[in-house]
Amino acid sequence: MAIIKPFRAIRPIAEKAEKVAALPYDVMSSEEAREMVKGNPYSFLHVDKAEIDLDRSIDLYDTKVYQKAKQNMEQMVQNGIMIQDKQPLFYIYCLTMNGKSQIGLVACTSIDEYLNNTIKKHELTRADKEADRIRHVDTLNANTGPIFLAYHKNDEVKAILQSVMKKEQAVYDFISEDGIAHKIWLITEQKDITKLIEIFQKIPSLYIADGHHRNASAVKVGYKRREQKPDYTGKEEFNYYLSVLFSDDELYIMDYNRVVKDLNGLTQKEFLQKIREKFDIVPYEQKGCCRPQQRHQFGMYLDKWYLLTAKKEIIPKDIVSSLDVSILQKEILEPILSIGDPRTDKRIDFVGGIRGLEALQQKVDNGEMKVAFSMYPTSMEELMSVADANKIMPPKSTWFEPKLRSGLFIHDLEN
Repeated sequence: MAIIKPFRAIRPIAEKAEKVAALPYDVMSSEEAREMVKGNPYSFLHVDKAEIDLDRSIDLYDTKVYQKAKQNMEQMVQNGIMIQDKQPLFYIYCLTMNGKSQIGLVACTSIDEYLNNTIKKHELTRADKEADRIRHVDTLNANTGPIFLAYHKNDEVKAILQSVMKKEQAVYDFISEDGIAHKIWLITEQKDITKLIEIFQKIPSLYIADGHHRNASAVKVGYKRREQKPDYTGKEEFNYYLSVLFSDDELYIMDYNRVVKDLNGLTQKEFLQKIREKFDIVPYEQKGCCRPQQRHQFGMYLDKWYLLTAKKEIIPKDIVSSLDVSILQKEILEPILSIGDPRTDKRIDFVGGIRGLEALQQKVDNGEMKVAFSMYPTSMEELMSVADANKIMPPKSTWFEPKLRSGLFIHDLEN
């Protein structure tokens, strides 16, 4: 069963929602965030990346950064920019990109279900990244960034959400600077809230689409609160964390591409010869960049684009090993380019599909990188199958768009 719980969101007043809403803290650098908030004192980046309001020399993990985040959040509440709903509610968050919409249910999910694997993972987390968000959540006593969860398509859930959207007026309706349309509704009818809780109790699993570090951190803060209050009942707010749940058939995973700084001492001719042992290679003669059209195909850019197709004998049957990101790692990145751990190797970088394949070509043309690989996107079916098998995807396997905005819903761990 999947437990969902309504909550009293702290959220921006309608006329400030567009100004408050901010991209997730982990998709930009501190300098990029400083540029993004110029002229906008309401941006939630002042909370999620509070170092932007301190001297540039400060360590990102200095206690002052977390204290500044708390101060900024409290000021937004005191100044009336953020308000708290009087009753526990569910919310609907609809994002539309390029004419395609995805409709999310904003709710709280259970830390216990994360631990018992009702909420399933497909990525490993890093202790240093967890530690940062643990301190952030702990200091603010709130979940500020929503976890992006998915569930298998359910017609009953869809009917309730569409009914609310049809009969109620959206409380927020704006287009962000990247062209994404954001609309939010409140689910206030108790019968709808009760029915949604009942429906999700019949849904066996939820899946983390994006936000593994935020999820792990929220759970660990919840357990820290339990240690501080050994007589807890399980009903306290700290037993739950902020999530947005989407039907799997509405989600869009983009390609997550790779660029490498050198050819590991090989000439271009030697490099191509080694790749031909495992892949069929043909020069890409069409106009523009090479975008793979099916699984086990890869675009590769050196001085020009090539289309690589994995030979059948190198394609494993195992669900993780057969992923395109796994094949590229096992057959090219590690044996030919000597990139053993792509999470830590400084010679490789990753480019989300939202930036376009031209960004790959540009990195090679300007000499920053030597070779680029364009990927066929991982599917939601693959992601869920890996999670169901209790296995882990290679790093940087999925890039979800559009990104959920932070600051539109805050979950107070005490109230």
